[in-house]
Amino acid sequence: MSVRLPRERRLSFGPVADLYERARPSYPPTLVDEILVYARLQPADRILEVGAGTGKATRLFAGRAQPIVALEPSAEMAAVARQVCEDHPGVTIVERDFERWEIEPAAFQLLISGQAWHWTAPETRYATARRALRDGAALAVFWNRPDWPSCPLWEPLADAYRSTAPGLEPTGPMYPMTTAVDPAADWRAEVDAADGFGQAEVRGYPWSARYSAEQYVGLLSTHSDHIVLTPAVRDALLQRVAETIDAHGGTLELPYVTRLCLARAV
Repeated sequence: MSVRLPRERRLSFGPVADLYERARPSYPPTLVDEILVYARLQPADRILEVGAGTGKATRLFAGRAQPIVALEPSAEMAAVARQVCEDHPGVTIVERDFERWEIEPAAFQLLISGQAWHWTAPETRYATARRALRDGAALAVFWNRPDWPSCPLWEPLADAYRSTAPGLEPTGPMYPMTTAVDPAADWRAEVDAADGFGQAEVRGYPWSARYSAEQYVGLLSTHSDHIVLTPAVRDALLQRVAETIDAHGGTLELPYVTRLCLARAV
């Protein structure tokens, strides 16, 4: 989690915002329950969300009647988030980078970030988060990650990538033979090195999703490393992936683990 990807990658989701909303998975309800308990929230306590995307996590926490300020740098993604959260009057969507937002000091009891903490600036994100949080408040960041070795189509899908997109670096989570480090791997070390945070903890929530070939290709089309491929390479890759799934019964059962990283403002 120590390196932030380029800004153009951060904003690459805008053109596929509607597809992102349809295709990306949500998060386990148990994760939300445990974060709220950990944060010791009172009814009026506010939540700050960093990288709201289309509001996948936003609506889960807003459904517990907590007021939320949700930051999202992409105009297209923020527009979708406002639409899906329109039934939650306690949600305020702010179209702004975390690093460029005018922090309200000690205004929040919980900061959450789903699928987005790695897009923030490593050199400033903990200090910025600490300014926003009260003493004793909670920091909770989380990611959905495929458990590829447990996937029945792990090797056939890896062959599809090797044959059609040999130049694609295997660093994204959706690359079957990914070399990406678990986003939670460095959490304790990062928290130990960050002024103002302690009590680092990592939890995992296993679950699975079933996709048709069309649904899975749609999901891949919302990941930044796939989005930035040349159209010819991307089309060839997605076609081969779809053919692979169809050749193995027409569905892909993909195991996931949601990693939750917790820390407390001290």
